[in-house]
Amino acid sequence: MSFKNSAAASVVEGLIRTIQTNKDFLSEVDGKIGDGDHGINMNKGFTMTGEKLAGKEYNMSEGLSVLSATLMEDIGGSMGPLYGVFFDEMAMASEDAEDIDENVFKEMICNAVDGVMDIGGAKPGDKCLLDAMVPARDAFCKALEDGRDFAAALEDMKAAAKEGWQATENMVAKIGRASRLGERSRGVLDAGATSCYLMLTSIADSMQALLK
Repeated sequence: MSFKNSAAASVVEGLIRTIQTNKDFLSEVDGKIGDGDHGINMNKGFTMTGEKLAGKEYNMSEGLSVLSATLMEDIGGSMGPLYGVFFDEMAMASEDAEDIDENVFKEMICNAVDGVMDIGGAKPGDKCLLDAMVPARDAFCKALEDGRDFAAALEDMKAAAKEGWQATENMVAKIGRASRLGERSRGVLDAGATSCYLMLTSIADSMQALLK
């Protein structure tokens, strides 16, 4: 099972729509223990990416590269660089691939998670985006090891991302602004894990729709 990189601009378009649709929800989640601007910043970056790509022909890797550059250069907060690196690693891992199969995507998601962990200094359990991202990567890789196909592995990835995101509600924040709240940060979902879960789900849905 695979799809053509050249025919997969929909992966990036889906990401843009997902953030635009959920911008208020993301800021609402962030407002409970953070600055309340996560949705605003993310929407700014993803909408600018959509404007840059409008009317152009591009493949998935090129679209991810534009998204990465926009997030790194044009949005504030800690999330711009983190997600910028995430999508940059995805773009680089796939740019030479004409066909995107499970092995190419495995490299994309593994390199992307490694990139975020390298610059972020956080780890799973800190109540952050990695709590959705790392279980998603692990579930995808395990599915392949178990002999499941690309579509099934993406389904497992989505389920693990959702479970990891929901688990942040009962965690105490160890990093970022929310860490100053200590126990008071428990009982609220993490905004970064929320956007990460939504984006991983969007990526998986778009890819499943393209698979032949």
